Amino acid sequence: MTGRVVLVLGGARSGKSQVAEAMAAATGELVTYVATGTPVDAEADPSWATRVTTHRSRRPAGWVTVEVDADLPAALDGAVACALVDSLGPWVARAPGFVVDAPALCSNLAARRRRATTVLVSDEVGLGVVPATEIGNAFRDALGDLNRAVAAVADDVLLVVAGRTLRLDRP
Repeated sequence: MTGRVVLVLGGARSGKSQVAEAMAAATGELVTYVATGTPVDAEADPSWATRVTTHRSRRPAGWVTVEVDADLPAALDGAVACALVDSLGPWVARAPGFVVDAPALCSNLAARRRRATTVLVSDEVGLGVVPATEIGNAFRDALGDLNRAVAAVADDVLLVVAGRTLRLDRP
């Protein structure tokens, strides 16, 4: 998979992160784990802290973790090994108005400036309940648009459902 771009989509608790982690490990390359979630405040959000701890515990000791906020494209440029981005949803959620630099990310991926594998994880928001709030709809739309843009430049797009993986064909 050297130099390939893979997008791994799935719903909450689908196993998408574990699939992506296994793919990154299977490259045999060094892995830079690019975490886009907010820093952990166990007192403010114990559930989030538990999820982050679970993810961290699965990472091999040799993996390098880089935490990013707004500038995901630059973080990928700085990753010299296989990059595993987990995940696009928190990157969008942290951005003011849910506006991220999707063109820079997709340009970076499409230009194949990275010679190592890039695996990106994202929530598939098109299969869920329609949000009851305007802000929920705005987030769903922003992440859905980003997923489609990344899928357009990816070599492979996988959908993980109940721990099972489906390869999605191009239209």
